[in-house]
Amino acid sequence: MNKTIFITGTSSGLGKASARYFAEQGWNVAATMRSPEKETDLTKYSNIKIFRLDVTNLAEVQQATQDAINAFGKIDVVINNAGMGAYGALELAKEADIDWQFAVNTRGPINIIRAFLPHFRNNGGGMFINVSSFMGLTTAVPLGSLYNMSKFALEGLTEGLYYELKPLNIELRLIEQGGTTDTNFVENVTWNTNPDITAYDELTRKLRHLFENADDSMKDDRMDIVKVLFDLATRKSNKFRTVIGNSGNGLMALRNSVPIETYLEQISQNFS
Repeated sequence: MNKTIFITGTSSGLGKASARYFAEQGWNVAATMRSPEKETDLTKYSNIKIFRLDVTNLAEVQQATQDAINAFGKIDVVINNAGMGAYGALELAKEADIDWQFAVNTRGPINIIRAFLPHFRNNGGGMFINVSSFMGLTTAVPLGSLYNMSKFALEGLTEGLYYELKPLNIELRLIEQGGTTDTNFVENVTWNTNPDITAYDELTRKLRHLFENADDSMKDDRMDIVKVLFDLATRKSNKFRTVIGNSGNGLMALRNSVPIETYLEQISQNFS
């Protein structure tokens, strides 16, 4: 029997590319998204079924999980890919934006994992691959405290779960990715703003300029990330944590080679 993968956030970006690639390699794919009625690409694949899912909605999580299991009989691998980025000074953030950042990037994977654990236990095993960011391991830019928080939390969650799920033959994997060449990152970022507070305007201007003018040498090819996901799902790679791309690996090398005070100061100088 062909194996089956369940992927969140497949309406665009890495999620959609992964759904297509796994399907083309012969896997069955349960592709989830918040607005499946808008999807026209993935519907062309006979081995892809699309399910409505907002990872922050517990009722939809339970429904999509059960519908995918009913459709395919067994789910072998789950990729927690759905995510969003909130940038800007913490002081400027709205309460709802703070909660939403955590809800999507951290509580969302928790919801999915908890929904699938009974299925994996009953089948004697399974695998969760959590899509993180190298900014879940080290700070790379200012004004990203909320995003960093959510990804640091995802890293800690995944490491902690390793111990309790290993005896059940349920595997955990993390990938730490960066930006990709075919993504307009600026369009996908939510910026915290408050016209009454101008103290952060200059720093925000510098960061937005960096995002808008980043050349492709600072980004990764999306298909390189997809192939890492495939190697993990097929166990060609058994790495618990995979940092992808030059930017992430370069920053991690710097972070691990100097005291944290030195690292923070060096990053800060780029925006002074």
